[in-house]
Formats: sequence, structure tokens, C-alpha cells
Amino acid sequence: MDKKSIIGIVVVALLFAGFAYLNTREQKKYQEELAAWQAYKDSVAAVSKPAVPATETPAGEAVAEGAEAAPAVLRDRQTALLGDYLAEAYNAAAEEFEVENDVMTVRFSTRGGQIVGVTLKDYTKYAPRGERDEPVELFDPESARFALTFYVKKGTNNVPINTMDYTFEAQPVTRTAEGAQSVTMRLPVSTGAWLEYEYRIYDAQVPQRDYLVDFDVRLVNMAPEMVNQTSIGIRWANASYQNERGFKNENMYTTIAYRFPGESSIEELGMSDGEKSKNVATAVDWVAFKQQFFSSVFLAPQTVSYADMKFSTAQPGSGYVKEFSAQMAVPYTPQTEGYEFAFYFGPNKYSILRKVEVDGRKTALERLIPLGWGIFGWINRWCVIPVFDFLRNYIGSFGIIILILAVLIRLVISPLTYKSYVSMAKMRLIKPQVDELTKKYPKQEDAMKRQQATMELYKKAGINPMGGCIPMLIQMPILIAMFRFFPASIELRGQSFLWAHDLSSYDSILNLPFSIPFYGDHVSLFALLMCLSTFAYSYYNYQQTASSQPQMAGMKFMMVYMMPIMLLLWFNDYASGLCYYYLLSNLLTIGQTLVIRRMVDDGKIQALMEANAAKKSKGKKSKFQQRYEELLRQQEAAQRARKK
Repeated sequence: MDKKSIIGIVVVALLFAGFAYLNTREQKKYQEELAAWQAYKDSVAAVSKPAVPATETPAGEAVAEGAEAAPAVLRDRQTALLGDYLAEAYNAAAEEFEVENDVMTVRFSTRGGQIVGVTLKDYTKYAPRGERDEPVELFDPESARFALTFYVKKGTNNVPINTMDYTFEAQPVTRTAEGAQSVTMRLPVSTGAWLEYEYRIYDAQVPQRDYLVDFDVRLVNMAPEMVNQTSIGIRWANASYQNERGFKNENMYTTIAYRFPGESSIEELGMSDGEKSKNVATAVDWVAFKQQFFSSVFLAPQTVSYADMKFSTAQPGSGYVKEFSAQMAVPYTPQTEGYEFAFYFGPNKYSILRKVEVDGRKTALERLIPLGWGIFGWINRWCVIPVFDFLRNYIGSFGIIILILAVLIRLVISPLTYKSYVSMAKMRLIKPQVDELTKKYPKQEDAMKRQQATMELYKKAGINPMGGCIPMLIQMPILIAMFRFFPASIELRGQSFLWAHDLSSYDSILNLPFSIPFYGDHVSLFALLMCLSTFAYSYYNYQQTASSQPQMAGMKFMMVYMMPIMLLLWFNDYASGLCYYYLLSNLLTIGQTLVIRRMVDDGKIQALMEANAAKKSKGKKSKFQQRYEELLRQQEAAQRARKK
């Protein structure tokens, strides 16, 4: 390694170490600010308590005078600590009001100047009894928290400010030149200086715009009031309602997601019960409180410095799924005049999320939909979703759409099914010759010779021993892609078919008075039929392979019985649309195999194998075959040497 390379490595290491040190110091400072803020809240609480007299007060006028004097003392103490404007905002009564567009209603509170509720007009929540007529609420208004935290100068004191503790002054709702409804709220800090929030809600009849709420923060003449600080904290929290039928399935897809700047992929805290937290020490573009079919996303195009995220899982039956919280920070200097943020409140719908932009830049919000990674995601994004959306334009029944989708997929992979059957037919026809080799080499020490002779026989007949398995393996990406697509497809939500009332959740023909471990407290008919069809196909496939491959006999229990049972336990709580698709896929595969069996003549296959054998016997061995045979000879020699 030359001198320049060593210097370069040292410089990079020093830069990395310096960044880590500065980031750690910033985190420590933030924690100190939080501790100071708690002390501040305690002091305000102490100030807010009226003085308790040391001795009992006689009844009558003295009590009334004490009661009237207490608020005056309280106001004086608060004014001394916070100043006139903040003290008044601290004690002012909060008001709530709503602004709506074509797709949602947004509820605001002047306490903290925040959004405390979002109602989606086009979606209804699951109703255990009766019609689905209650619109989806994204989160509980009582749990909604959004605040900025920073320090201001008050005399000789540095006073921490948490905007959630103060009532903003709401300005009349106006219309912007672009047609958006503008909601402006202000928190006066001193004469001529205030913190201003502006929310803009559009009604452009374009979903990717209408579910997006612009959120501008302005620091109007605040620089002289601000303490010397390098960041402004952001605290965001809420609790998500249970909007779907199955708590278990909805909870599995409910988590916190975030994106690093410039990345096309996203990160998640994971799908789990209980509590989970993550401390991201680098900048992030956005943080999402993601539910199964809906999300609340805080977008920061200027990026936040770091994010401490956490969720806790609610108890089943409580009406909630998870409680979310995120603590973040954005850089601040005395020259900072404000920030441009945005919120997305809407469905996890691929056609909408992939078009959401902020400041003309893609946000990659479509990654919130768990379509799978690698080839599984490609199949869903470029094949399944376009076909699904195309069929929706002409067919109203989603059960029929899934049927057509299953037929199309079976047609696409029919060549693989044909090759798989022909390979198994060849193995079946050549089995008598394989049995002859077994008789010729019955001893254990002749296993290498028997294997070598068998491979030579397969080669001459033109048989690939993996020919029956490879086509099935090639189909696996499609099956897994479907497994990811159906539970994440909001289009199936609330859609009924036959006995299933919601194809995005499980169907139930019988509710049990008890819960069976690993199964549940209900019977899903689509899951049951899917498992029966899996058993039928596995049994038929086993009959074909076991006759040609004796080693398959020991796998009968696993292939024929164990797999369907495992699927029944697994899929009983899954989306009925997914179980319905797998049922159709199994039935179509069985029918396809029966048709191919009628079309394929064993005599022609036998003649083809004989022709291949005659051709191979005259030909020269390939280098791979020569190496393989040499390896078998070496293994056989080593085995004989060990016995000696």
C-alpha cells in the first residue's frame, strides 16, 4: 500500500470518527434538553397550584377573597417566568375546527396548533355487526401529539418551549392562488415575534395531491428571542385505531417505517407485538406511522437530523392496534426563517403513493406497501398490479378478477408444467432399468458404481433428474409474489365474494366458543378448501413421483399430509382473497396436469428416449461428464481404502 492510500484511509477514518463524536454530543445535548424541559414543566405546574393557607379560613367572605386572589398570584408568577405573551397562551382555552376536501376531513386544535384528527371519506372501518358505514379515522384525537421544542430567552433565564403546552391564535381560513385552503395559526412569543404554522389542504381532484397536507413553519422575527442552539426538536405521536376485522393480521402489518435521503428502498421497525424502538442517528427523509391499509407520514424534504422511534402494541379488543411516537430534530441557525414540511394522510394504495411528490421530488412512499423484495416485488409491480388494475376497469366482481388472474398466470407457466410432467413421465418409464441396476449392484460398497451407472442411464435417455423440480422452483416467485400482494391490496378491502364479506381479511363460516392453539377461534372455509386442494394435488403428484423415484417414499408424510396441515394452521387468519387464489391455482394445476397426461403419449416419450440413447452412445462424453465420472471413481477408491 502506497503513502497516498494510507493518508486517504487515515483522513476518512478521522472524518468518520469526528462525525460520530459530533452526533453523539448532539444526542446527549438533546437528552439534557428533555431533562430541562421536564424540570420546566414541574416548575410551571408548581406555579399553577394555588397557595394552600396554613390555617383554616373562616367561612364566608375570607374564602371568596382567597379564591379570587389565587388566580392573580398564579398569573403574576407565570408572567414572570414566561413573559406576557407565552403566559397568556399557556392559559388560553383551546378551540377545534375542521377543514375538508373531497377525500378527507382534517380536524385542527389551537392547542399546539396541530392536527388532531383525520377522517377518510372514501373508506369505512370494519363493523362486526351491521353495515360498514363508519368512516376510517386514522388515529385517536386524544392521543394526537405534534410539537416543536426549543429554547427562548426570558430575562436571564433560558426557557424551554414545547408548543403542545400553548394555545395558538387561529387566523381565518383563506384560499391561496393555487386553490388550497390555508389554515394559519400563530404563537406570539414577544412583541413582533411569533411562531407561525401554515397548513394547506388542496382539493385538486387528484388523490396524490389531495391526501397531502403542506405544513410550513415560520420563525417570524424569532432570532433575537432564541437561545443559541443548533437544532429544533420535533415530537410526534398518536395511537392507531383497529380498522380491520382481524387484529392479528392488521397488527402484523402495522409498524413504523422511514426512508434515508436518496434511497429507493425504506426501512421498518419490523412487524411484531409488544414494544419496539429504533434510534436512527443519521438524517431521514420521512417517518411513517404505517397501518395495514393506511398511513400517516411526516415528510421533511430538508431532512431531519435523527429520529428516535418507538411503538407499543395494544391489547386485542381494545379498539386500538399500536401507539406510535417519534422524536426528531431539524437543524437551526440564527439565519433560519422556517421549514417546509408536509403530511400524507391516506390509503396505502400503490397507484397513489408512487405519484406523491414534495418539491418536485419523488418520495418513494409506494415502498410502504409490502410487495416483496427483489424478483417478488418486480413481479407485483410490473405484472400483477397492472393486470389487476386493467381488469378492474371492466369487471366489478373481485372474485371474477382473481379467477381471471389465476387463469392467466397458469397459462403463462403452462410450459413449465408441461416440462415437469414430461420429466416425471420419463422417470416413470425408465424405472425398470433403474431397478435392474439396483439388482446388479446390491451391496452398499457398490453404491458409487450404482450411482454412476444410473447417471449414465439418465444421460443416454436425455433425462435431467431435477427436471421435475426445477419448473416447480421457477414458479415459486409467482406464488410468493401473490402471497405478498393480496394481504397488502387495499382494492380488496371491504369487497365481498360468495360467503366472504371482506377479501382482504379472513372469511368465517363458524365462530368457535374457544380458541384452538395455532389455529384460532373461527373456521375459514376458503382456507379449508385451499388446504384440501393442496392435499389432492400433493397426493396425485406423489403417486407420479414415488413410482419413479423410490427415495420419495420416505417423504410421503411430509409431502401429502404435513404440508396441508401446516397451511391450514397458517392461513386460517389470512386474507380470504389469498386463500381463494391458491385454491383456484391448485384446481387449475390439477386440471392442467390431467389434460397434459391425456395429450402426452408414453410410447412417443419412450421412442424419444431410445433415440436419445442411441445418439448419446455414439457421441463423445462431455468434459462435465468426464469430471463427474472421475470424481465417482475417486470416491469409490477412497471408500475401498477406508475398508482396508
